Amino acid sequence: MKLFVNTRNQKEIIFSKEAIIKGLAANGGLYVPSNISERKIDMEEILNLSYQEIAYQILSVFLDDFTEEELKDCIHKAYDTHFTNSDITPLSRIGKDYLLELYHGPTAAFKDLALTILPHLLRKACISQKEKIYILTATSGDTGKAALEGFKNSEGIFITVFYPKEGVSLVQERQMNTTEGRNTEVISVQGNFDDCQRLVKKCYEEISSEQVQLSSANSINIGRLLPQIVYYFKACAALWKQGSITSKDKVNFVVPSGNFGNILAGYLAKLLGCPIHKLVCASNQNCVLTDFIKTGVYDRNREFCQTISPSMDILVSSNLERLLFLLSHDDKKVSQYMKDLAVKGKYQVDRGLLKKIQESFEAVSCDEENCKKMIQEAYVKEGRLIDTHTAVAYYASKHYENENGNINIIVSTASPYKFSNPILEALTGEKKENEFDAMRALEKLTGESIPECLKKIEQLPILHKRTISLEKGKQVVLERMAKLI
Repeated sequence: MKLFVNTRNQKEIIFSKEAIIKGLAANGGLYVPSNISERKIDMEEILNLSYQEIAYQILSVFLDDFTEEELKDCIHKAYDTHFTNSDITPLSRIGKDYLLELYHGPTAAFKDLALTILPHLLRKACISQKEKIYILTATSGDTGKAALEGFKNSEGIFITVFYPKEGVSLVQERQMNTTEGRNTEVISVQGNFDDCQRLVKKCYEEISSEQVQLSSANSINIGRLLPQIVYYFKACAALWKQGSITSKDKVNFVVPSGNFGNILAGYLAKLLGCPIHKLVCASNQNCVLTDFIKTGVYDRNREFCQTISPSMDILVSSNLERLLFLLSHDDKKVSQYMKDLAVKGKYQVDRGLLKKIQESFEAVSCDEENCKKMIQEAYVKEGRLIDTHTAVAYYASKHYENENGNINIIVSTASPYKFSNPILEALTGEKKENEFDAMRALEKLTGESIPECLKKIEQLPILHKRTISLEKGKQVVLERMAKLI
């Protein structure tokens, strides 16, 4: 059986079903798969497989306490009907590079690739569990709606999503606040995403119940992270099949990164045998990850910037902890780093660990002005409409010193229509008061259709209107748990 260990206490060893149910360890640690390099995925064997078939090949490596029938059922329920493109994650050209399009799911963002399957995995894992499941989720914009869609009306499961009141786009906010479902709750918090994330982790560490099991839909849950490995293999298989790369070639993935989950999935793919040379971490003005990868110093003691790429407005990147453990295998060292981050707001890794990080990762940051220029350049020169997060990665792809001449695959994480106003402004200098007017203007300008899942929310009633202070967050969770018992 594949075992999962706690990054802050590697004596705690559990199976995948328990790791998915728990989400976060009681001491704040994250679960990671042990001995990940024991089995490699043979690229030649997956060249002609569908997304669903590749997903089974990869997930069965990690989730081997699920039966074949259980796992295939989860995969087909997630991917057979919920995506508007039959390839699920199609690959397309943008100049000399490629775009990996991850926004063809039910909420038009890459989080759909994991959050369409996580609810099914959780239900299978909980089949022998008597207690109710309470999903706590912090979102910087996209995770919230994808999680709500995945879990709404699930029997025995309730979900609360916390989001920063001023830290998401108007479309992202409307997507969440119009969500139906008898078991859904959306609450805006007076703070930023890091505050929301700390709130969720605090509740994990300080609240326990025999009747209600806390779990998470954030990438702190290993069940959210593992499905994201699939599209890295799918992209490389597509290039290999069309003759753009051979068995001797490797590629670079350029990933817009905030909480480090998406790019960490790429690293796990590399460990499994995906032909990846470098993972390029693309940051916006909140460039804490860029600075860390270049220097080994992680320092959140800096100005927090609200940008036009809000899903990356993060100063505490949770999944980095998993990378530190995977490279060091030292839970005491990782625990000390995390303690220093909590108490001092910074930590510094040793030279040996930094060298290991830099063997697989590069980093580039992009300011607001250059982000807008990339949106304009992609449309004017390449005829591609890209969102504000993809634009950051597009910039990074151009500024990464690709000495080996490997193909760059830019990970495109959201539909541009989720951020219509900044994109319209970048292309025309015009900004609309109403976000939906900006959508329509962008559609008229480009001829590219608005995704139906975004178009329809303008007419839906707003069902969730609650805003709280950060200090009241824990009490809100306790009150909800009392109702669930």
